[in-house]
Amino acid sequence: MALAPTVKVVLGCVAFGIFWVLAVFPAVPFLPIGRTAGSLLGAMLMVMFRVTSPDEAYAAIDLPILGLLFGTMVVSVFLERADMFKHLGKLLSWKSRGGKDLLVRICLISAISSALFTNDTCCVVLTEFILKIARQNNLPPQPFLLALASSANIGSSTTPIGNPQNLVIAVRSNISFGKFLLGILPAMLVGIFVNAGILLMYYWKLLSNEKDVEVADAAAADVIAEKDVTLHRFHPATMSHVTLMSSQDWSSAADSIVLCSSTNGDLGHAETLRNRIAWSEADMLSGSSGKVESTLAPKAAKELAGDHGVFTRKEEDQSARKYARSGSWMKGMNDGFSFHLSEEKEVPMERWKVLLWNGCVYFVTIGMLVSLLMGVNMSWSAITAALALIVLDFKDARPCLEKVSYSLLIFFCGMFITVDGFNKTGIPSALWDFMEPYARIDSATGTAVLAVVILFLSNVASNVPTVLLLGARVAASAAEISPAEETKAWLVLAWVSTVAGNLSLLGSAANLIVCEQARRSQSFGYNLSFLTHLRFGFPTTIIITAIGLLLIRNY
Repeated sequence: MALAPTVKVVLGCVAFGIFWVLAVFPAVPFLPIGRTAGSLLGAMLMVMFRVTSPDEAYAAIDLPILGLLFGTMVVSVFLERADMFKHLGKLLSWKSRGGKDLLVRICLISAISSALFTNDTCCVVLTEFILKIARQNNLPPQPFLLALASSANIGSSTTPIGNPQNLVIAVRSNISFGKFLLGILPAMLVGIFVNAGILLMYYWKLLSNEKDVEVADAAAADVIAEKDVTLHRFHPATMSHVTLMSSQDWSSAADSIVLCSSTNGDLGHAETLRNRIAWSEADMLSGSSGKVESTLAPKAAKELAGDHGVFTRKEEDQSARKYARSGSWMKGMNDGFSFHLSEEKEVPMERWKVLLWNGCVYFVTIGMLVSLLMGVNMSWSAITAALALIVLDFKDARPCLEKVSYSLLIFFCGMFITVDGFNKTGIPSALWDFMEPYARIDSATGTAVLAVVILFLSNVASNVPTVLLLGARVAASAAEISPAEETKAWLVLAWVSTVAGNLSLLGSAANLIVCEQARRSQSFGYNLSFLTHLRFGFPTTIIITAIGLLLIRNY
């Protein structure tokens, strides 16, 4: 393809340059509008500069990719509600023996989960778990955070739904889910163990300073307490106990009840209530009773506790006035035992509902994966699974749909238009025409040169734009050799562009997610620096990329 007119080339480069700067540095001081707005700005400039027409811009948006991305995000939201990631977090510490064992587990679990639920989702939900486990066992968080981010990137290369660039490759290459999986799986498995080995070599001495002891299940439960897990719970009110109030909260509740009783003219009743509340508080603090229901009026306690077992001042006042006026406080004292029995009957029913719901979510997810393996259209398989879960949920879907990252979908729309406009300038084609003789897939030297180009562009222009720019050209060059080489070229592009994200902290969104999640953690904050990541990421990326290229096969 010949270069476009000079004016069109210059204006197209300006629009693409603005998009690139904002995509790589979203908080740049002179225009801190972020990646999503930056992609829309680049798209708008391409149309305004007449590098591409409005109709061509709309045609450049790849709806199948957006549909697949949307469907997988909705399914991930429901999996999170079904406690899938909480179970993965608990699996990290189950019968673990010290830091080295934990490091290997993180590599394996993050790789597998990222292949099925995308690397970004995996990093979002597992970072907090890992920080808590490391702090609980007096382990340095740095090697575990590096293990999470790097293994999530490597594992996500295995499937078309593992990361955004694989979605693009799978849709545009028409490679089936099964062929994609089998082609990269050997490289991924070896890459994960090599990655874990390099991490152990880097941090062996640091991890050996800690005493290798078995982590008991009870300790693991303390590390990952349910109240500390920031997940989208399906039905948090099914807990069979009520959180104990502090002494100050009990006093506040007592004062509210006494005030209401005094206002109604029953001073004797008010004093009795104060004495009973004081006795109940003392009894619980001394450990003589294990549950609020057995020491204080269960009905009153439950009403005061609210739906989530957490007392708030407003709920205390309202519930206190209600019970003081109606006299049901004392009635609740007398009916405590019968209430406790009925509560025990209700709790198993609620638990069965949760278990049934979780089973439905897992069943639909497995059905989606089976459909993908059978070669059913990937976009519609994901959308069908998402809608099936929404219907089974049988409630307003707005809270669930609000958790979908629409900013990412909009970013993709703008990026499709911007990259398509840049392609119309002729610059990518001219550069590829220069590199093609040296980067042919049918020789070891050509494959190495192609890998270096992909590694460089993925860290300079980000991996998804690199795939959009190089994908069709690399595939066309390989198709001249044979159809099998064309498929292999797509798989090489998927492998290298994904593993390239491990080279630097800015190379992958998953890296940035782990870094930001760790830094912003209120209880276990840790700052993973750019140089710390680069010292580990650069040699690891080169080694794992090279090993993977030898193992990628077209089945």
